[in-house]
Amino acid sequence: MSGSAAHGGHILLDYIGYAPPVDNDGDWMLQVLRDSVRKAGIREVHSHVAQFDGDGSPPGFAAVVLIDESHVSAHCYSDRGLLAIDIFTCGGNDPAPLADDIHEALQSAVPGLVLSGREHIDRLSALE
Repeated sequence: MSGSAAHGGHILLDYIGYAPPVDNDGDWMLQVLRDSVRKAGIREVHSHVAQFDGDGSPPGFAAVVLIDESHVSAHCYSDRGLLAIDIFTCGGNDPAPLADDIHEALQSAVPGLVLSGREHIDRLSALE
């Protein structure tokens, strides 16, 4: 994390050009998120995915991994090719390795995927 007074870090990744690399891509994405959490040595508390078929919600999915001290999530609008990844860690866990790992997995699986934005925000900053 970039700020010494911050207790958390938040990285937002926005992508365009997303096309499902497999059927049931929400399940696939959930596994990508879970794998990145495991590789980073962060404790997973719970995980869940909801796949949307366009009936009441736009087609896509929402996947979330609750981790010890925060979360990693993905939200997709399949019909628009939009994908947003949200990585929020607290304490001693840096979100950057998770973001890098997820980005690498996405780039290798989804040809034409473009990272349109990456933002790091220090969170839970102590007032001094």
